[in-house]
Amino acid sequence: MEKVDYILRADHLLTMEDGLPVISDGAVAVHGADIRAVGTFDTISEQYSSENILGGKDTVLMPGLINTHTHAAMVYFRGLADDMPLQDWLEKHIWPVEMKWLTAEFVDDAIELACVEMLKSGVTTYADQYFYQDIAASKLVQIGMRGVLGSGVIDFPWKDVAQSPEDYFIKAEALIKEWKGSELVTPCVAPHATYTCSPKNYMRAKELADSHDVPLHTHLAETQFEVAECKKRFGKSPVEHLHDIGFLSERVSAAHCVWLTDKEIEILSEKKVGVAHCIESNLKLASGIAPVPKLLNAGVNVAFGTDGAASNNDLSILGEMATAAKIHKAASLDATVLDSKTALLMATKNGAGLFGLENKIGSIKVGKKADLVLADLNKPHLVPLYDVYSHITYSMRPSDIHTVMVNGKVVVDNGRLTTIDENEVLAKAKIWSNKIKAT
Repeated sequence: MEKVDYILRADHLLTMEDGLPVISDGAVAVHGADIRAVGTFDTISEQYSSENILGGKDTVLMPGLINTHTHAAMVYFRGLADDMPLQDWLEKHIWPVEMKWLTAEFVDDAIELACVEMLKSGVTTYADQYFYQDIAASKLVQIGMRGVLGSGVIDFPWKDVAQSPEDYFIKAEALIKEWKGSELVTPCVAPHATYTCSPKNYMRAKELADSHDVPLHTHLAETQFEVAECKKRFGKSPVEHLHDIGFLSERVSAAHCVWLTDKEIEILSEKKVGVAHCIESNLKLASGIAPVPKLLNAGVNVAFGTDGAASNNDLSILGEMATAAKIHKAASLDATVLDSKTALLMATKNGAGLFGLENKIGSIKVGKKADLVLADLNKPHLVPLYDVYSHITYSMRPSDIHTVMVNGKVVVDNGRLTTIDENEVLAKAKIWSNKIKAT
């Protein structure tokens, strides 16, 4: 009998592998960072032993959830400016407060709060587009969370971050050189959007990503303003513009993709561009509803993102799943659209595929990394249980998550972080909010 570090056991094991089976009284053997075996508890316990058996009765075991688009450090701006259109929100409120407060210290502290919130809600990996990503990377390693960190690129200077476009690329390349190959951090190049980034800088971002074999991430077709502005500047819609300059490829993941024509959906499918669907942010900012059923039917890989907590106002992928599955039914007048199994697939395996991490995370399979979540099903809102996929999509809450493992290490135990002091994190957040409110 082989000894392993952990055996995780649950009444319902969801591997998110082909056929999306539910293994009753399932178990996963974990050794080091890796998944060593998957099967029923009886089968696993015949071959493996461990001093650490987690989970048990009235639980579900599933892969860690993946947040494919956010601006994690903006969690400190949660609720700062609500109930207004995107451009007003961005240009009159968020950019000015960022210009005043965005520093390395700000990001260092804010990332802690974002990671605590995400991990406690079952998110084990997030994809970010922001600045000071070297600071964020160090913090992720300290906390034990996985991240795809996009180093932002825009055309104009931004506070102390950069004085010219050249500075953004210097920082992006430095991030890549320092962190590529890390167990937890995947560096990424992230040109912001067609209205803030020139064709020249989009293509320079592509060249940098291609040369180092790292992902590209951008906002795309989020609002009618963006579409109109792109047509005004370049005579084409955002997707057609990026396609015609040669930017789009399977290396690219695009956030939002709300305002798309059928032709543009074909382009995204043909170029194998992944889409991060941020429905709650899009609803709150009245940006519109992305044509997700059409994208999925066209073979586009679509996953979930929260966007930043400044425009959502939380970082819960469970919330995105529930909202999306219901909104798309209503929008299409079809109750079969975006069913609960598809929703969880988008939150796990699809998310990994957006960044070329499908061989590493996103499902429970021998050889993949042990990014795992155990949730308690013995709750009033989860009883009775007929379909576990349905419960996860429509009924589960972040507070139902009690154990989270990332890369084979338990980072949430009985609902509390094991790697960082939550009370200190909350205290720092309150200090920052008091400073921001005073200005």
